[in-house]
Amino acid sequence: MLENERYGEAMDLLRFLLQCQGQDQRHYDEWRALLEWLEAAFPQSARGTKDREDDGEAEEEPSEEDMKRQNVRAKLAEDRFYAEKLLRTAQQEPFGEQNLLALEQLSYLEGADIDNALVEWLQSRPLHPLLQFRVLQTLRKRGMLGSIELIRGQERAQIDVESVPLGPEEFPPQIALITERVAQQTEVQEPTLYYFAQELWTQFIMAIYGTDDYDSIVNEQDDETIDIWAASLHQIVAETLTGSRSDEEIRHMYGVTDTMRFRFEQAYRTMKQFVAAGTNA
Repeated sequence: MLENERYGEAMDLLRFLLQCQGQDQRHYDEWRALLEWLEAAFPQSARGTKDREDDGEAEEEPSEEDMKRQNVRAKLAEDRFYAEKLLRTAQQEPFGEQNLLALEQLSYLEGADIDNALVEWLQSRPLHPLLQFRVLQTLRKRGMLGSIELIRGQERAQIDVESVPLGPEEFPPQIALITERVAQQTEVQEPTLYYFAQELWTQFIMAIYGTDDYDSIVNEQDDETIDIWAASLHQIVAETLTGSRSDEEIRHMYGVTDTMRFRFEQAYRTMKQFVAAGTNA
């Protein structure tokens, strides 16, 4: 949390830990010392039970988003090469948490040159589809308009930057229908499988955004499409966690008939390739 400048969340966590019982006293002393340092160093991030007053009137605290923006712009004021450093960090390999942090900070800076550098990076380098999506999100946060043509997987896609979802709630409702279908089969008896299915589906959808498979899920609003992708998702997660269920049994659970078998295998193969690429990344 500290590395990602989530100071308010860190303080809330430390306050919670201090209320827990049964720990070594040394731990409480360390947590209390760290909390006191954070409250002194980052007073604007203090949240939770901390009440602030200004001349007897409650003062509206800046949001965490505003504080992040102010922090990044303050660093730019101190170092005129800060934007270039962030771009280098975002593009460095291997890809990890530092890349995401750099992209988030870039979303708070202004300048068409940053947009141009990010677009050139997208179009000139064979990036992992998830990283591509994160860059597209950054461009939308920066307020870029228009569309970008780039290679997504094996396809050439035209992406409208203004429409790139910033969170799960911004995806079309058809996307959530797949995990709802899996929930009907697993939520009670196999909650662990359902949890991993949700996580995998979120990552997968970001990776295929803008492709033919994505358009098929969104535009073909029929039960067969939902059943096929839900069965494929269930099959992939079951193999990963237990390896105990046959694809025939899962197809039966979701009503995937022989006439739907070919589409099911295509969907399963696409998801399998995504999982394999993530494992090897």
